[in-house]
Parts: sequence; structure tokens; C-alpha cells
Amino acid sequence: MFEEFELIDFENSADKLQILINNNKQKLDSLLAIKNKTYQTFVIPYELMSEKLDNFCTPIFHIDSVKNSKITQKVYTDCLPIISLYETEISQNEELYTTFKLILDNEKPSLNIEQIKVLENEIRSFKLGGCGLEDNQKEKLKELNLKLSKLSQEFSQNILDDTASWQMILDNYEDIKDIPKSDLELAKFEEDGKTKYKFTLQMPSYISYITYGTNRAKREEIYKAYTTRSPQNGKLIEQILKLKNEKVNILGFDNYASYSLETKMANQTNEVLDFLEELARNGKDKAKEELLQIEQLAKKDGVEELKSYDLAYYSEKLKKLNYDIDQEYYRPYFEQNSVLNGFFDFLNKLFDIEFKLNKNALSWDKSVKVYDIYDNNQLKSRIYIDLDARDDKKSGAWMNNWHSHYVAGDTKSLATAFIVCNFPQLLRHGDVVTLFHEMGHALHHLLSEVKEPFVSGIAGVTWDTVEFPSQFLEYFAFQKDVLKLFARHYKTKEVLDDDAIKRLNKAKNFQSSLALMRQLEFAIFDFKLYLGGIYDEDKIQILLDDIRKQTSPLIPPSYNKFQNQFSHIFSGGYSAGYYSYKWAEVLSADAFYLFLDSDIFNKNLASKYKQIILAKGGSVDMDKLYFEFTQRKPDIKSLLKIDGII
Repeated sequence: MFEEFELIDFENSADKLQILINNNKQKLDSLLAIKNKTYQTFVIPYELMSEKLDNFCTPIFHIDSVKNSKITQKVYTDCLPIISLYETEISQNEELYTTFKLILDNEKPSLNIEQIKVLENEIRSFKLGGCGLEDNQKEKLKELNLKLSKLSQEFSQNILDDTASWQMILDNYEDIKDIPKSDLELAKFEEDGKTKYKFTLQMPSYISYITYGTNRAKREEIYKAYTTRSPQNGKLIEQILKLKNEKVNILGFDNYASYSLETKMANQTNEVLDFLEELARNGKDKAKEELLQIEQLAKKDGVEELKSYDLAYYSEKLKKLNYDIDQEYYRPYFEQNSVLNGFFDFLNKLFDIEFKLNKNALSWDKSVKVYDIYDNNQLKSRIYIDLDARDDKKSGAWMNNWHSHYVAGDTKSLATAFIVCNFPQLLRHGDVVTLFHEMGHALHHLLSEVKEPFVSGIAGVTWDTVEFPSQFLEYFAFQKDVLKLFARHYKTKEVLDDDAIKRLNKAKNFQSSLALMRQLEFAIFDFKLYLGGIYDEDKIQILLDDIRKQTSPLIPPSYNKFQNQFSHIFSGGYSAGYYSYKWAEVLSADAFYLFLDSDIFNKNLASKYKQIILAKGGSVDMDKLYFEFTQRKPDIKSLLKIDGII
């Protein structure tokens, strides 16, 4: 029923990939030779051969992120140009492009919504891939795409290498006295008969010291190491920007931002900038007030001028002072297994889905848990959950889809996906929120009822709305009736009390305006950068500095080169699309108010959300699905209100 995660003869993956691609090319030639091409005889076989290729490639690229080694790097590097070249060739296949247009013209009245959406998306993709261009322009696009793929991988690998290579060893108890015990246990080691503590740039370790480290000089040391990683990426950014601009110019766009919006819900570049600037206007003054509170507290500690590396430390002190929030108090209530099992109970109550642990399923690490998901007692999908931080694992958290749900004749494919995080055994509440977020993505893919693979699950969902289901699910992680399902002390089994949950909720919007302005700094920088015209490393820094003056109440030190680690927009899919987080957050906040105004476990509302938003995947544009679900357009004030900004 499910393909197992088993990388047989992994070192020779590039050779196997080439064979699979050659077979696909032969299959495509056979399909194009059909005289009477229809949706059934042409499009469906084309979808299936594409799915087979994706299913083969996904584990290869995934393993490089979760079990990184010289071998995985080499295999990734060997496979990348092969798949990039093939995808470029496909995207520029004029005969394929013409065939899709012909089928849509001939069969549109008899096709269903999903099939029409597949054809419309494919036709658009062919246009964006270079169909209609002269042969020399197509060749140039191939060359550019290949270069960009290599630069993207190099950018990510530089960050990974620099993150793994740095460490800070401390042996003075005064430097670590306020760090939570659970974090200290992970950092502790013995050397020459002396107890020492190692802190790294891996996210759990970095957050631990930057938030609780008492030695200000050491906080700056780890902050500086974190924000100056991969300086060589500065020159890669120059190349990436130039190549992307050259690519979209060939396709007829003035800049990469305009090209990016072709596959977004937002229509115009000024629409995006107006949206971001409206949020900035609403958040800036309150962010200054929030910063002033931190500065006043720091002055009591003798810090006359607050710096960026002080922010997390004094924010945590202020949070504890104002809301009596001590993360060390909460963490014993958020033990990994307890959180997971209670989370599954919540999802069962809300969506009538059941997670059953499959101990026989293969995975990439012994710590990975594999669950088969049942929807109303019917086997629906499978999810792999990898929560532990490891040295050979990419930092951060993400969901990655593998197989898609679809039905083709007698063949039915069940969806699979991966959730990857970097958590300690005892989670912070922020980690719990992250888990809810990634599961929101996963359910969007795994609960699809769409029969066409190209628009099933998250496939075909516009990039600026794909975060909607993930952000929507986050809000439930603060609700008392939800927390009571899993917030149990791992030793005493005591349930987190009501007063502690109230404090957690009161603190939810702590520094929400500062957080908003930080995200807007990223989003405005990304979008303005991809409006074009700036390709020099120094000028890129000037642009970022100007944006920081407009958005950031606390200007970071000049050595902070966060752009060199901004993988979302230079090696990920968020180029001229980072605004999507806030764009989608408006949808999620607006939708969540429906539950707040009725009942958190409103079964009818949850069923409607499941059937309209989750089940229909990318088969219908999200603005239409959203209106069908809520009977209204999303209101930006819902986000500002739920974050306590207005």
C-alpha cells in the first residue's frame, strides 16, 4: 500500500535517476505519438510518470537534510543537474505545451474542476518555463536554471557547514547559571576531569544560550558567530540575483517579483508592498513601546545601551517578570511523547482522524516515528515524524511531501509526508506551536480527496496561501481544552493547571509588535530586492540598512549579515514570496475567529474546514475556497487583533 523509505544502492542514485528519466522521455515520445490525445489517454499517463519521478527524487534530496554526510552531499550534487536539466527540457517542450492547450480547448465542457485546473496550471507553467521562445533563448534558460540549482545547493551547504563547525566551550558556572537544567544536561561533557559545557549554532543550543546565558560577552560571541555564518554567500547572492533577473527578462518580465506573482494570490507588486506597509504602520509605534520596556529592565542590570544580543535575554526576564512565565517550569509538561500522543487526540476530536504507530515501517533514523493515519476508520495516509536535533541534520523545522493522494483508473495512491524538527526531549511551548504549524502543512497534504496528483494536497496551492492551514492550526496550541490533552508533567503526570495556562495565553502576544516588525523587515527586504536593479553585495546591505531604519526599533550591529543565511529566498522557494507568511496569516487569523466565536471543538465547522480547505488541496484557488468556507473576504484587522496589536 505504501512505498517504504529504503534507499537501496544509494551511492548510485544518479545513475538510476538517469535511467528513470530516459524511460520518462521514451514514455513521453510514445504519448506524443498518439493521434487522438485526450485527457484520459495523455494527461493522466503524463501525471503518473511525473509522480513516479518525484517519488524517486524526494527521499534522495530529503536524506541530505536529515542525515547529511559527504556521501549524501555527493549524491545530491550528482542528481541535481540531471533533474534540473530534465525539468527545464520538459518546461520548454513546445509539443507538450500545444497538446495541453489543445486538450483544454477540445474537452473543457466535459472536464471536471480538478482536470481543468491541472491543464490551466500546466499551460501557465509552460509559459513560465519558456515555451514560445526562440531556441537560443530556451538554451539560455536551461543554462541559467542549472547554474541557479548549483548555487542554491552551495548556499545551503555553506550554512550547514558553518553551523556544524562552530562551538563555544564554557567551564565557569557563572556563565551558565540561569540556563535551564535540561539544556545544561545536553551541553555538559567531561574533559580532563572537569565538567564543561558546549554550545553550538544548532538551533536548540543557540536559543538556549542567547536566551539564558548570563555572560553578556559570551552572548555576543555566539550571536556574532550565528549572524556572520557563511560570508562567502554574499558573492553567491550577487550571482543568484543576476541570474534570476536574467532568467525572468528572457521570459518577458521586468523583474523577478512580477514573475513570482504569476503563481500567487496577490496580483500586483504594489498590492504586496501596500499590504506590508499597512502592517508596518500599525505595528511600529507599539514595537517601540515594547522595546522601551526591555531597555528599562536592562538598565537596572547596568546595560546602558541595549544590543541585539541582549534582546532575547532581557525579553525572557521581562516576560517572566510580567507574566510569571518560566519556560523551565513549563517544559516538563511538554515531553515529546506526551505532546505527540495528546496532539493526536486533539486531531481526532477535531477532524475524526486517528494516528496509529507503525513500528515496522522503514525510515532514515531510529528516532523517527512513522504513523498510519485513518480517516473515519479508513486508511488514509502516512506520516514520518522526526523531532530530535542531530549534528548531521539541517536546522529549523519543515514539512516535506512525498507521495500524493490520487485516483487513476484502478490505481489509488495514498499520500505520505515528513515532519522534521530540531527539538530537545522536553519541549518549550514555542516548540509545541512549531509542531502544530508543521502538522497543519502535513494535514493539508495528507487529507486531500483530490483525484488528480498535480493539484492534490499542497500541489498547485498558491505560494502566498500555502501557510494558511499551518498558521491556522498554531492558534489551537494556546487553547486550554487542547493543552489539557497533553500538557502533563513527565514525572508526576500532573496536568498543567488553569493558572499556568492563563499565564501562557496572557504572554502569547508578548512583544507581538516587535515580532511583526522583524518579519516585515525580512518580507520587505525580500520583495524590494527582487524588484531588481541591486546586485552588488554592498548595495544589498545598503538596501537592508534602509529597510531596518523603517522597520526595526533596534538596529542590529553592522557585522550582522543575516542575508547570508536567508536560505528561504536564496535557496528555497520564497524568492519575492516571504510576504506570504503574513498574507496567509490574515486568512488563518480570520478563520480561527470562527472557532473562537463558537466552540474550539466545533465539529460542524471543523468538518467544513476539512472538506473545503484541506480536502480540495490545490484544485481550486484559495481565495475561492476561503470565501466558500467563511462567506466573507479575509480582514487584515483579524490578524492585528489576534496578535493584540490593535
